[in-house]
Amino acid sequence: MTEQPDFDRNMPQAERIERLSPLVQRVIAPNSGPFTFTGTCTYIVGDRDMIVIDPGPDDPTHRDLIMKAIGTSRLNAVLVTHTHRDHSPLAKTLKSLTGVPLMGCGPHQLARALNEGEINPLDASSDYDYQPDLVLNDGERVEFGDIEIEVLATPGHTINHLAFALLNETALFSGDHVMGWSTSIVTPPDGAMQPYLHSLEKLITRDDQVYYPGHGEAVRNPSRFVPQLLAHRRLRETSILEAVREGVETIPDLVAKIYRGLDPRLHGAAGLSVFAHLEDLVSRGLVKAEPALALTAKFSSR
Repeated sequence: MTEQPDFDRNMPQAERIERLSPLVQRVIAPNSGPFTFTGTCTYIVGDRDMIVIDPGPDDPTHRDLIMKAIGTSRLNAVLVTHTHRDHSPLAKTLKSLTGVPLMGCGPHQLARALNEGEINPLDASSDYDYQPDLVLNDGERVEFGDIEIEVLATPGHTINHLAFALLNETALFSGDHVMGWSTSIVTPPDGAMQPYLHSLEKLITRDDQVYYPGHGEAVRNPSRFVPQLLAHRRLRETSILEAVREGVETIPDLVAKIYRGLDPRLHGAAGLSVFAHLEDLVSRGLVKAEPALALTAKFSSR
């Protein structure tokens, strides 16, 4: 077992408009579940000039609350952190309603090519319809009236994942890269573990005072919390490597050994996370997979 970070399991309510700061409002979509917690957090940012970050699923009630939060202010753009179907589909509808451009991450893509005979288990959760008007790049700064946004590439959860820093308030919209209620799911071939770990290391060097994540409450102590997440992942990697060296060969057996007490509904996701670690360990020559790297492979130490 690995030590858990200081997760915040308070459950913010969906389907209401909440003001989190002078410039940030939140509306949570009604799509609660084991992977989305109480729902996807959509953020409406600004005062006279506004942007929407991660509009969420294409749900009419959610759309109407977003438009109510915008009110008579001017909406300048819709920004998207990544292309999972709980985050991006409503972007297309908002563009149709308002005429504003869609910006942020690029179209959905896999972190690597599929291996022979491999099926992407997360294919149905990906939004292949999302087509941005402008792809934003790491380090780019964009102004929307008085709002100043800095773009941070944070690949890992998906390979196209971005975070957006609100420089006016030293805040970061962290998408699903960092969430206060749970660790992020990193699942090949959509995501990849090594880029995810590097993205956490990147955030540790910053001085953002608060994170607004894709699910759950705001992270008010990121300088303490993000190093905990990174340490947790490193310990998880060590646990997997030790178990393989002890002779545990399959992903289901590794999940049973390492994730004791886990909600059975999350065993599949845990298996994919273990696979992400194993994929990385294989690439570094620490583990071998037979007959080939796959969810059904047998793993052993080199």
